[in-house]
Amino acid sequence: MPLAATGVLVAAAAAEHRAVAAFNIITLEHAEAVVAGAELSGTPVILQISENAVAFHNGCLAPLARAAAETAQLAGVPVALHLDHVQSTRLLHQAADCGFSSVMYDASGLPYEENLAATRAAAQWAHRHGLWVEAELGRVGGKGGGAPLGAHAPGARTDPGEARAFVAATGVDALAVAIGSSHAMTSRTARLDHGLLERLRAALDLPLVLHGSSGLPDAELRAAVNGGIAKINIGTALNTSMTGAIRGHLAERPHAVDPRDYLAPARSAMSRTVAAYITTLNGAAEEVPAG
Repeated sequence: MPLAATGVLVAAAAAEHRAVAAFNIITLEHAEAVVAGAELSGTPVILQISENAVAFHNGCLAPLARAAAETAQLAGVPVALHLDHVQSTRLLHQAADCGFSSVMYDASGLPYEENLAATRAAAQWAHRHGLWVEAELGRVGGKGGGAPLGAHAPGARTDPGEARAFVAATGVDALAVAIGSSHAMTSRTARLDHGLLERLRAALDLPLVLHGSSGLPDAELRAAVNGGIAKINIGTALNTSMTGAIRGHLAERPHAVDPRDYLAPARSAMSRTVAAYITTLNGAAEEVPAG
């Protein structure tokens, strides 16, 4: 089926008090696994390519993006393509020509006024080219190998009043909020500030996004969805599944050399992880009373 639009998937999820899962991919096997897991669950999904993944592919966006788009169009469920954590204006300007319907522009590491100005300019360009725009206010730690931010570190949490002003000034379509999760966690031990999420939900009239979700246990994910998160980003959990399957295969077969032999179980492991996360998020939606 044709590529879905991220904004449409997220809006539908928000209206139904659920969240759409967005998985970061690095290889074609990641994309195939995400689609397989989504098909197994019968649920729409978002494929995300981050600026870091583009850097891994020698700075070339189009090859992976086009492979992901082709994989998405063969899917039996709606699949959207999203460009994640973009800081480079040059990369941002490639999005519309590579099948993306949305972009997350990330100036969250800048002081507030600089973040606002850069995000506003990026959103204006993106909207002129038909792209849905996500931004971040506050700082979800752990990106790029950095340490998680402490709960009381400057900028470590999203301020509701500041967020309201930021959204109004930038015109973004969704906001990633910092409420206690962290990128690149390999243990599921993070805890969210659900009181802050409640205040943010009351202050803002647009979809909220949660980054760093691999570090959250199922109960925290369900609570986040029930608290108003409409898009859940997951990346490290896929890499953990992939690497674990490859390690296990090669430990049992130390002389194996054909990558197909270990990438096949790695892809299957990732697809099971995708299906498990989607099941968790769908379960959260069922807990929300109708009306």
